[in-house]
Parts: sequence; structure tokens; C-alpha cells
Amino acid sequence: MRIGLIVQLHGSPGGSPPAPTWESIHRLAATAEVVGFDSFVFEDALLYRGSEVTDGVWESVAVAGAVAAVTSRIEFGQSVINAPYRSPALTAKIAETLDEISGGRYILGIGAGNTADSDYEAFGFPTDRRFSRFAEAIEIIHGLLKGGKVDFEGAFHSARASELVLRGPRPQGPPIVIAAGGPKMLRLAARYGDAWNWWTADLATAEETLGPIVAELNGACEEVGRDPSTLRRTVDVYSVDPSGGGGEAIGKLLTGTTAVIAETLLGLGVLGFDEVRCDVVPNTAAAVEAMADVVSRVQAG
Repeated sequence: MRIGLIVQLHGSPGGSPPAPTWESIHRLAATAEVVGFDSFVFEDALLYRGSEVTDGVWESVAVAGAVAAVTSRIEFGQSVINAPYRSPALTAKIAETLDEISGGRYILGIGAGNTADSDYEAFGFPTDRRFSRFAEAIEIIHGLLKGGKVDFEGAFHSARASELVLRGPRPQGPPIVIAAGGPKMLRLAARYGDAWNWWTADLATAEETLGPIVAELNGACEEVGRDPSTLRRTVDVYSVDPSGGGGEAIGKLLTGTTAVIAETLLGLGVLGFDEVRCDVVPNTAAAVEAMADVVSRVQAG
């Protein structure tokens, strides 16, 4: 099984934990590569408004370009690109360019978007009809990355006689990983995705919460005439603490010995997942280094 690292790009000045900087992100990427993680993914958001604190977020495409330039082996990309932030043809162009810069290591994770409306409104993006907008967007993105050309006119998006003239190192572009949890989105993942992604905040109930979604996904593949085994599956795990110290976490913390953590993560293979991506707490290089044994055990199966 593959294993990835999830890195947060948000924070506030003077906050705890400290807000990320490019220096800290670079350190995490370099450490993840040395430790042996297969992938390095990060969020795509612009603003988080809480009741007391507002967190800013570094723009993820710029971060992706920097990560491409300072790493050499590890695959990387947004865990889920917020599709409404960028036009679909531009998203395809960005993905192809990042794949070129990195020598074929970029992963295009993408979804319909699920951040608070205030984030969208603050930066001028539409908040309505997210599924319908995404359905058009992914058709354009898939057409451009897989075939290099598309001519599309929809209710929300258009790409008239659009071409990717300059292509990166992979003939069909970087892999498209579609985040989906509901029936309609799962059918888009089955039709257009090279892989599917979802998440869990409590591994103790993963079979109960993820099992029905996996079954729905398999049914969606069959509906579109696809062998379900040809669609890779990835899952984001929130959160993992290899130190046993109990850091600030999203969801129910997975902690214990490295053997216990690895065994628990490998248990997701029963549901058909090919890759687990871990939100490691605290989000520090030392915590990532402490995952070395987990990484080896998960990859060994």
C-alpha cells in the first residue's frame, strides 16, 4: 500500500500552532521525501473564518510549483483542488505545467468544493449549483488532459477549440483523482477519474462509514461500463500521532506504537484502498521523521 503525507497551509499570525511559512513547508516536503512517503499533498483554500479567529491560507498552485522545484522523487499535489476557484481549461493547463516542472510527479486531486460560502464570496466565486458546475468542469479537464483538445459550451463553463499545445512528460497528463462522497459525484469519479479520494476522521468506524461509499463507487463503475478494479482508491486519514503525545488533531486521533499505527492503516486495504494519506500531528519535521517505521511497514504490506 502507498502512503502519503497531508500538510496544512493555513494559520493566523501569532496563532498556535504557528502559521506555516514557505520555510516550514519546504522542510516538511524534504523530510517526507527522505522518510520515504509516496506522496505529499496539501489543502486548496483561501480563507477560513471562525467565530473567533480568521485563518489565512497560502495559495496552493504557487506552493505546488515550489514543491515541484525543490523535490526530486515524491509525488505531490493538492489533496483536493477547489474546482470553483479556477476555470476548468486553466486548471488543465496548470496541471500539465506542474507535471512538466516536476518530471511527471504531479497529482491532480479535484472536487466540487466544500469550503464555507464566505471563502467563495470573499474572493468572488459562485456558491450555487456546485455539482452541475463541476460536472461541466471535469468534462473539460478530462478532455484536455487525456486528448489535448476540447470544444465545449455548457451552462456554466466553456472551452471553445481549446488545446494543450505543449504537453508534459506523460501522454495523457497527470492522474485525475476525484474526491466524491455522494452518488452523483461518485458517478463522475467512475467516468472521469484515474483514482478516487475520500476521507475519514475515525478509523474505528471506517468500515461502517466508508464501506457503503465504496460499494456505491463499485456500482457506479459498473453503470458506466468500467471495471471497478481499474479505479485506484485513496483515503485521507485525520489525524495520526506517531509520538503518542496527543497533539492537536482533526477527528479521532490515531496513535500508539508505529506497529499499531501501521496495522490500523493497512486495515483500510480490506475496503480496497490503495493509498492512505496521513495528517500527521503535530505538523512538524520531527513528527514526520517519527513516521519512518510506519511508512516502511505500510509499504511492505
